[in-house]
Amino acid sequence: MVDQPSTQVAERVGVPGYPGPFAVGRYAEKLRVRIREFARVCVIGEVTGARVGRGPNVYFELRDADGALPCAMWRNDFDASGLGPDELRDGVEVVAAGHCDFAPGSATSSPRFSFRVEELRLAGEGDLLARLARLRRQLASEGLFEPQKLLPRPALPRRIGVVTAEGSAARRDLLAGLERRGWMGSIVWGYARVQDRRAAPAIAAAIRDVAAVGEVEAIVVTRGGGSIADLWAFCDETLCRTVALTPVPVISAVGHDVDRTLIDDVSAVCCSTPTHAAETVVAIDCARARERLHADVKRIDAAGRAAVVEGARTLAVRSRAPLYHLERHRMRLHQLTREMRAAVRRGRATRAEYQRRIAASVIERKRAATLAAVRDARLAEAAATLERAQEALLERRTEKLRTHGAALRAHDPERTLERGYALLVDDAGQPLTTAAALRDAHTFQARMADGAVRAKTEEDQK
Repeated sequence: MVDQPSTQVAERVGVPGYPGPFAVGRYAEKLRVRIREFARVCVIGEVTGARVGRGPNVYFELRDADGALPCAMWRNDFDASGLGPDELRDGVEVVAAGHCDFAPGSATSSPRFSFRVEELRLAGEGDLLARLARLRRQLASEGLFEPQKLLPRPALPRRIGVVTAEGSAARRDLLAGLERRGWMGSIVWGYARVQDRRAAPAIAAAIRDVAAVGEVEAIVVTRGGGSIADLWAFCDETLCRTVALTPVPVISAVGHDVDRTLIDDVSAVCCSTPTHAAETVVAIDCARARERLHADVKRIDAAGRAAVVEGARTLAVRSRAPLYHLERHRMRLHQLTREMRAAVRRGRATRAEYQRRIAASVIERKRAATLAAVRDARLAEAAATLERAQEALLERRTEKLRTHGAALRAHDPERTLERGYALLVDDAGQPLTTAAALRDAHTFQARMADGAVRAKTEEDQK
């Protein structure tokens, strides 16, 4: 298959132990010939990355659990197979007959290996789609399609979480859509892988991290389009359960219009593109709303100015009414004012007189009660004073009587009688102090301490 290299080239750049070097073009051409000599075979697998355009070739890949094979088919052969562009879609299992082919490329194009398909027919539903259908039925039976759709979504969120690949086209499309909406809130980014076997756990962790940030009102999960195999991370069961149980509304925008992943079923809203997701998460077109608001402000301002002008005109017309109507109303108002003032004065005088009488009566009663209370207090105080004076006077008089009694008893004739003397008294009880009085009395009594004795005078004339 390989020609012997020239001696000069081998001596100059050869590697010991390896034949060559050979010219790349010659080697690639020989490789192409050898690959095309491989036997024609029939293979079966699932279609991924199907591209049925307007070019001369139809491109797709065939995959199964053990490997993948890039395929190319002439457009004439594809049309002859009887399949339509909508039938050759991702996940469809097909049987392809053909042979291996190799394009050696050139100085300006890359080499390409492919399985050149000559005949193609459908073989039934692919394993990926079957697994996806089973998982979709399982999650639906558990009621995981509804929790996200029951969450309230604000029409104009202040903070949005976005889970996507850093620097991806989906990120740029989403930002452009939000900018066109005129939204000026904040974004919490959760960057994660979006295509490989480690993408699903990374996306789930990013969703949990973004949902844990305070004040995040909605989460957008987005990436560009691709085959079902490329988007298989968004059909992961753990990821779908995480989305279904997230307390923040999750908006999925995975792939393009024709792409449908399992995360679309469990999320609150399924969008076809990142731009559609931007329009969904921010339901209000802020730019247009601002324009409408400015227009409404101008319209209200113009209406207000027009109303003021119209009111001024109406007032001007009405101000030219006949003056006698105004004078009549003015005189009537003046008369009513005078009557009201007189009535007010009379009412105030009447109320003042009534209040004066009431106050006088109340004050008089209060005065009488106060005087009575004062008088009673003074009488009680005077009575107490008199009683104390009486007791003192009585004590003084008693003391004086006691003193006088002692003095009288000191001069009492009875006390003299007690010492052995006798008191002579006439019948009237008058004392007889002289002998002449005794002779004139004839009869008398001699009083002594223990009694009295009657006696008479018998005196000799001599």
